[in-house]
Amino acid sequence: MTRKERWQTLLDLLVERGELEVEPAAEALGVSAATIRRDLDRLAEQQLLVRTRGGAVVHGVSYELPLRYRTSRRAAEKHRISEAVAALIAPGEVIGLTGGTTTTEVARALAGRRDLATGSPALTVVTNALNIAGELVIRPQFKIVLTGGVARSQSYELTGPLAQQVLGQLTVDTAVVGVDAFDPTDGAATRHEDEAAMNRLLCERARRVVVAADSTKLAVRAFARICPTEAVHTLVTDTGLPTPVAAAFEAAGVEVLRV
Repeated sequence: MTRKERWQTLLDLLVERGELEVEPAAEALGVSAATIRRDLDRLAEQQLLVRTRGGAVVHGVSYELPLRYRTSRRAAEKHRISEAVAALIAPGEVIGLTGGTTTTEVARALAGRRDLATGSPALTVVTNALNIAGELVIRPQFKIVLTGGVARSQSYELTGPLAQQVLGQLTVDTAVVGVDAFDPTDGAATRHEDEAAMNRLLCERARRVVVAADSTKLAVRAFARICPTEAVHTLVTDTGLPTPVAAAFEAAGVEVLRV
């Protein structure tokens, strides 16, 4: 196991448990306690956790891993989801992409489509995600519209009044929304109210709303609501979604694609 893989595993365990002790973590990863202590010290220097005498705890109440440490989680499912979402987009559309690991994969899937290799433009992409804009701006066939705003270091998203002012002046054909939670009754949500406000506005400016989320984020709730379930036209997720939950979404008027 490389150091990067070890750090990823430690962070995943920390998110699941809320706290870590050195000895159990060392046993779980098959390394020495001294190695775990050094790893925790380095992660604490990056403000990814808070060191305690016997281990570490999460960094704050609303703990969230930075995007770069979340990209490898459920990678196979996210790849399938992103390919399916990209297939829903027609050449020439104006699409909106929120930030997040799954929507980043959607951007990459769109960039890989041969029928979008040319055009004036082949797609217009509106996003508040710095990393998505950075990946797509090198493709001259895509017109990239990046909102202003204040950058969140965790997700690379621009939020706040400046971002909302720009987005409020635009209209998009399809909004592709990443979420932290989507429940048939409570709707789509995220952990942070500033991100929720941007995502909500993007949904309001779109003719079609597509939620891209793996099954672990479904039938659960999060702090800040993005939109009600009936505002979502299509949910693209993986085959881990139980049939009764899929049926509940469909009963609410949401088309469910399990890939």
